[in-house]
Amino acid sequence: MEQVEKSRGGRPWSFDRDKALEVATRLFWRHGYEGVSVGELTKAMGIAPPSLYAAFGSKAGLYREALTRYEETSGSLDAPAIDSAATLAQAVRLLLEGAVKAVTHPDRERGCMISSGLIECQPENAALARDAAARRDAMRERIVNLLQSFAEADDLRRLARHLAAVMQGLSIQARDGATPAELQEIVEDVVSGVAARHPGCETNRFCS
Repeated sequence: MEQVEKSRGGRPWSFDRDKALEVATRLFWRHGYEGVSVGELTKAMGIAPPSLYAAFGSKAGLYREALTRYEETSGSLDAPAIDSAATLAQAVRLLLEGAVKAVTHPDRERGCMISSGLIECQPENAALARDAAARRDAMRERIVNLLQSFAEADDLRRLARHLAAVMQGLSIQARDGATPAELQEIVEDVVSGVAARHPGCETNRFCS
């Protein structure tokens, strides 16, 4: 395999680190952190356990890198599209429709790796659970930032928390087998609610 990085000792890895991380990300995404063992990871990645520890430090280190990879790729928000919206309701629609596409993509695992990551865990994984919760908080802040040109700050905080909860629900329902059409019905209800609470936002970009 292609040697794309070097080990901490300066020697090239005997495996493609990025490809191995991609495989691990899919496994963690599908089964969760506690649902996959080091043995299962190394078998799927095509490496021996010592190579995993040398490259990633630990299973927890590998998981954190997998979460970051997910955030930067499959879990990213389409900021340019949302910023191009003409109204708050349209921005919310673009945000949620993007979430539906992400959690039901036919070539990926179902659901959101961040939304469902380590909601419950063994005590020894509490630090990882806090990290996952912090990433969910960061996602909520990204929603605030994306919508800040559409409404007042105080209202945005409340709306962002609501939208983050909706997105978590979309993720769980997707994992349970809900179709894109079924999830789109939820999107329509949320957008209708936003439009009803902010009637001026149907025609104006900024809502007070």
